Amino acid sequence: MRKSFYLLGMLCCGTIALSAQQNPGSNHGNRFEQLGTMLQSPNMYRSASGAPGPKYWQQRADYDITATLDDDKQRLTGAETITYFNNSPDPLTYLWLQLDENEHDPKSDNRSFDGSRMSDKMTLSQLNKILPPAGDWGTKITKVTDAAGKALSYTINQTMMRIDLPNTLMPGEKVQLKVEWWYNLSDRMSIGGRGGFEYFPEDKNYLYTITQWYPRLAVYSDFQGWQNKQFTGRGEFALAFGNYRVRMNVPADHIVGATGECQNYREVLTPAQYQRWQQAKQSKEPVEVVTLEEAKKAIQQKVAARKTWVYEAQHVRDFALVSSRRLVWDAMATPVEGNQVMAMSYYGPEAYPLYRRYSTKVVAHTLKSYSKHTIPYPYPVAISVEAANGMEYPMICFNYGRADKDGTYSEATKNGMIGVVIHEVGHNFFPMIVNSDERQWSWMDEGLNTFCQFMAETEWDPEFPSQRGPAHKIVDYMKMPKDQLEPVMTNSENIIEFGPNAYAKPATALNILRETVMGRELFDFAFREYARRWAFKHPTPADFFRTMEDASAVDLDWFWRGWFFGTEPVDIALDSVKWYRMDGKNPETTASAAREAYEKGKDHIARQRNKAAGITYPVLQDTSLQDFYSKWNRFEVRSEDKAAYEQFYNGLSAEEKRMYDSKKNFYEVTFSNKGGLVMPLIIEWTFTDGTKETDRISAYIWRKNENQVTKVFAKDKTVATVKLDPLRETADIDENNNSWPREAAPSRFELFKANTAPRGASSGDNPMKKRNQ
Repeated sequence: MRKSFYLLGMLCCGTIALSAQQNPGSNHGNRFEQLGTMLQSPNMYRSASGAPGPKYWQQRADYDITATLDDDKQRLTGAETITYFNNSPDPLTYLWLQLDENEHDPKSDNRSFDGSRMSDKMTLSQLNKILPPAGDWGTKITKVTDAAGKALSYTINQTMMRIDLPNTLMPGEKVQLKVEWWYNLSDRMSIGGRGGFEYFPEDKNYLYTITQWYPRLAVYSDFQGWQNKQFTGRGEFALAFGNYRVRMNVPADHIVGATGECQNYREVLTPAQYQRWQQAKQSKEPVEVVTLEEAKKAIQQKVAARKTWVYEAQHVRDFALVSSRRLVWDAMATPVEGNQVMAMSYYGPEAYPLYRRYSTKVVAHTLKSYSKHTIPYPYPVAISVEAANGMEYPMICFNYGRADKDGTYSEATKNGMIGVVIHEVGHNFFPMIVNSDERQWSWMDEGLNTFCQFMAETEWDPEFPSQRGPAHKIVDYMKMPKDQLEPVMTNSENIIEFGPNAYAKPATALNILRETVMGRELFDFAFREYARRWAFKHPTPADFFRTMEDASAVDLDWFWRGWFFGTEPVDIALDSVKWYRMDGKNPETTASAAREAYEKGKDHIARQRNKAAGITYPVLQDTSLQDFYSKWNRFEVRSEDKAAYEQFYNGLSAEEKRMYDSKKNFYEVTFSNKGGLVMPLIIEWTFTDGTKETDRISAYIWRKNENQVTKVFAKDKTVATVKLDPLRETADIDENNNSWPREAAPSRFELFKANTAPRGASSGDNPMKKRNQ
């Protein structure tokens, strides 16, 4: 990657296409050009190597929050003191805060800016997207003051709130704000949203997932200023790091799990539960701190008393929690790269058969796998909560995975649950620690995390049915019509196929980069270096691209250009194979080959049928018609021919003799790039003796002609078949043109049917139920 200092070409906005072609209309000079102005220029904040610059800075926001959960009205009331540190070189006259709960406000743009249509059958979820939500939704700000209690002016624009400062906040200074608010918790199962409650009518209880719930500072950064893009429900968030102290008042029989470490377990737990907690801190197997029996008892016997749980967390970018009386809680100590981490799970009785067996151990495995591939997990806690969804926050995430009422479950539910736990726990690394901007670049957290998820899945179970990561799994997306595609470098709200684009395609690209383009050793070092450089900082795509090249000495501009800035698919065709042998001039060999060619050349269908019909030939019947040529051996090797060859051979150098004696087979192979996305050539040769050999040719073979290349290969053995990309490493969308001679293959429809289980699928056959196990 050329470290250019061109004018700023920011990546923050909309879709970035493959626009600035260097050599339009030509068959070369486009796909291998350096990215140039497509990346922002290096500066003192972000270096050309991809590392933070010598004057890198970022803001900090600390929170002291007191909140009350009303289990009768499903309402949360809170008050917070925010301490904001201006570490930037810029004077600030106002601050922007996020009010994500306002996404439910009927007046917010996200309630109206998507198209909709009617169908013969409408689900409640579909209708809720059309009708304005019934109820009083959104954050109600009741007071905003400075540290002395003096009211501050503020303006709310949908999901963003601007607080006007009475005095300019100069570089190096800090300011304290106090905000009081409340909002009605929504039924996220019907209205949707990241947080809210789930109601269980069978026992008349609630499961509260309290997320994106307090007014919180938006990011102010060197590369875009305030990140005050509205929250519409898809592009998630960008937040500053800080320290938290949270006091959450809930019904006394509720169990609360949250970001950080609880400061008063001794007060909020029973003596037996506290003793089990102490046991869990030494255990190598999950210990039920709150048992299934205790959870069932709490469900049946609600209490009127209340308790306050106190949590603290350091150096995190957000805070979330779960609260309910219908929770089992298990935990175990997990050593991760020298750190002792408490891996924990919270789940209801309906999830017990799956979560008790798998969840906490999957949490522990995820931490170990990700720490190996990125940086050691730095936090003291990692929590998985079963909440019939999938969402992540620092040290806590919400997943799905419930058994049927008889305690059985399908294999799809089990694998989906394990996959989503790995994915959501993995988000602790991207973007909770490597803190990219999810509002702008979903792939920087979802794509990188899905790639690490794939590695963790393959390290969990060799038979795990990973759906995102293997190259051939992205083919059906990449072969879609161009008007349904957009580059990976596209803003979250502008993506049509969000899952394939932001999750699967970048994860597939990184897997290809690791296994096929760079190799594991170079890739793993560079990927860890990126995580190390940008842990607890705010990276951009350019920082990732540059670091991967800087730490590996591999020029990857062609790869970023194709996979991240473009929509072209991979479709490389094996057009032709021509077989050559060296003319060794040995008269015996030459005569033998000539005889074979002569006999083959004079044979034809009429000759064969004449012979079969018993036709009598005059030349054979009448000997007078036979002359010298009738008996002449036209392929006779004469002594003078042998002598001439020996004289020729003896005059050769030793190297020339080795070449003549090698009896090499030369195969001239022509490939065409039908899809447009250049990739390495992986060629499998199968020889006539049944053995195989694979050649790997760098993608740079396309640099002088991006449409078609021809290359000659020398082989000691005779080739029977040639196959391109035999292990399906490159995401080639048409495998029918990948072999010589051509092979018949199942149709794409049949191949698609063979891989219909998506990640997180909760349907499917349940043999466990049928066998009553």
